[in-house]
Amino acid sequence: MAVSTITSKGQITIPKEIRDLLQLQAGHRLEFHFDGHGEVIMRPRNRDFRALKGMVRHTRKTPVSVQEMNEAIARGFSKT
Repeated sequence: MAVSTITSKGQITIPKEIRDLLQLQAGHRLEFHFDGHGEVIMRPRNRDFRALKGMVRHTRKTPVSVQEMNEAIARGFSKT
């Protein structure tokens, strides 16, 4: 069982075994939920942005030119 102590500022240190299990690193955010039965659920809130690499595929073979970007922006503004 992992145990932590609350500091006078309300802070705790998450035990290493829990940090390792959840792959937590400095800067990661956590969310806490109270389940109404006296249990608190802690979940990682975000992951390293590098873990997102490759999740979105584009179908375009060539990069978008600055002119194409400007035209798309102009079309967007003209619809307002």
